[in-house]
Parts: sequence; structure tokens; C-alpha cells
Amino acid sequence: MSRDVRIALPKGRLMEEGIELFSRMGYDLSSMLDKSRRLIFSFPRYGFTFLIVRAQDVPTYVEYGAADMGIVGKDVLLEGDHDVYEPLDLGFGYCRMVVAQPLDMELDPEERVGLRVATKYPKIASSYYHSKGMTVEIIKLYGSVELAPLTGLAHQIVDLVSTGKTLRENLLKEVETVAEITARLVVNRASLKTKFQALNELISAMEAVLAPSLQL
Repeated sequence: MSRDVRIALPKGRLMEEGIELFSRMGYDLSSMLDKSRRLIFSFPRYGFTFLIVRAQDVPTYVEYGAADMGIVGKDVLLEGDHDVYEPLDLGFGYCRMVVAQPLDMELDPEERVGLRVATKYPKIASSYYHSKGMTVEIIKLYGSVELAPLTGLAHQIVDLVSTGKTLRENLLKEVETVAEITARLVVNRASLKTKFQALNELISAMEAVLAPSLQL
């Protein structure tokens, strides 16, 4: 079948797992794993063009139609405000968004007034504390969030964790899980109409190869 499908993949681990997913669907994209600075990979025999972008930019490329579909972590979707169709939880790239604080810190209800929270995810953090009926000061950081409680910048952090090793190494403990995060497939709404057959077949193929692992 003739296709002309543009797919946005995030740099890093999700890109590798996305390529593995397509491999299981019968598409050899191994050339994309070569050490290269190329940002566009075309596969005319499959009718695919892949765009390699920052994770945070995947839903933007999809929303505005520069890509027909993309793979991105749920954290990016929760933090952003993008009008995209999200048909599949891909199941890989699992991690958790958590609240963490110093090991020796305990907060009683009265101490929660004036709480400062450092995070790369202000929207997610604000929503979480609002759901708890708490008014906190959110401090936006772009890296090394774990440093904030150790220097007195913040009382708590909201951040992604996989194994929790980084938290432990910085003498922090998890307080609560805000959300469980996995990779999601996102699709441009207009493309879903104009390229319905091609995209629907791809989504169905993904569902077929994912079904066994998602049932475990």
C-alpha cells in the first residue's frame, strides 16, 4: 500500500524503543541507530519519513501537521496543552512522576502552608497540589531538581523517577506517586481523516504486536 506518513520520534531511549516497535511490525529502521546528526530519515519503500526532535516538541509537530503521528511520554502530554489524538498507550518507557523530599523531613498539616516545590513540570505539580487542597509555591527548574531541597531552595520536588537511584543518592525519599508514565502514540486529527487508511493500518499493526506484552 502506498503511504506518505511522517512520524516524529523523540531523541533518546523512546526513539530506540520506538524503532524496536516498528521492527516488530516488520519494518527495518536500523539505519536510524547509526551515530548521526541527521534529523530526517526517509524510507520510500515503506512510505515513512521520520523526524527526530526533542521529546517536548513531538506533540507540537503532530498538532500542527508537520508530522502525522508521533511517540512521546505521557508526562509531556500532561504538562503541555496540545490538541492531538491519543489512540494508544504503547506500554514502554515506564517511569513515575513522584513527590520527593529529604529523608529526615516530615511534614505535618500545619507545615504544609507556604510549601515550596521545585519541578520541571509546573503544570503537573500545580494540578497535583490543587487536588490535595494545598496552596504551594512552584519553582520552575530546568535540571538538577534533586539539588533544590538540599540547598533550601524548596521543601519538596516533583520529578520523574525510574529506579529511584538518583533520589536515594541525594538523600531524598518518595512521598507519593503523582502519575505513572508510559510512551503514547499521538496522531494529528486532520491526518486521521486525510490519511485514514494508512494511519489506521499502522495503529492496528501496533496494537497487534503490543497486545501480548500489555496483557502480561
